[in-house]
Amino acid sequence: MQIDHINMDFLGLLAIEAGKAVLKIYDTDFSVDYKDDQSPLTLADTRSHQIICKGLTARYPDIPILSEEGKGTSYPERKDWNQFWLVDPLDGTKEFIRKNGEFTINIALIENNQPVLGVIYVPVLDILFLGNVQRNCIRDFRGVKTTLKMVKWTPQARIRVVRSRSHPSPDMEDLLGRLPSYAAISRGSSLKFCAVAAGEADFYPRLGPTSEWDTAAGHAIILAAGGVVVDMMGNPLRYNKESLLNPAFMVAPDIDFLKQIGVLTV
Repeated sequence: MQIDHINMDFLGLLAIEAGKAVLKIYDTDFSVDYKDDQSPLTLADTRSHQIICKGLTARYPDIPILSEEGKGTSYPERKDWNQFWLVDPLDGTKEFIRKNGEFTINIALIENNQPVLGVIYVPVLDILFLGNVQRNCIRDFRGVKTTLKMVKWTPQARIRVVRSRSHPSPDMEDLLGRLPSYAAISRGSSLKFCAVAAGEADFYPRLGPTSEWDTAAGHAIILAAGGVVVDMMGNPLRYNKESLLNPAFMVAPDIDFLKQIGVLTV
């Protein structure tokens, strides 16, 4: 991996800088626009995008950037990228609009179609997650740093399932119905990945649509903590596909866990 020259402290500070700009808008009566796909867009999304892209370009000019709020890059242009930044300047715009605090700033480095570095910053809580798949996963809460390591699940324990606040779909109900026993935990945006990495949840299944920028930073953080992010067949999610949409996926401590709880049979 060609990541030794990447400074994680710089990435963390860049995410914090973007988060501070987002909070200034969060505390105002901001307006909401809608993109062509009817997803919401605020000035906070745009401002965060500008700060992150300016910082990354200045520090690492040779690494291209793919951002949710950036100018679209066609697949022929990016298909041969071996390394690139994948950015979600404001993950959880709906949570931002609802003012429930559950939105994040996400920065990931992708190498050979896999996330190798991930940064997630939670502006309202001032919590920073830093994941380096070659080293470790760190949670920095206002200067207090904790190394996060995936906790193995024991069959006697109730499964803590983290999911969105929306009503479960029939497919999700079917999946959850296979579990021996579970307790539901609600989180917004990429905080669902963070909950698993921090040992606050055991399992995060996602059957609804997501894009690559929604998952890349969280994926890196889970890998750095020792966990897995796989599709419904047990294969790791891949990035920089022709379509940037992800398949359904599951986040867990390991593959054996998914087999034990009956959601992966291959």
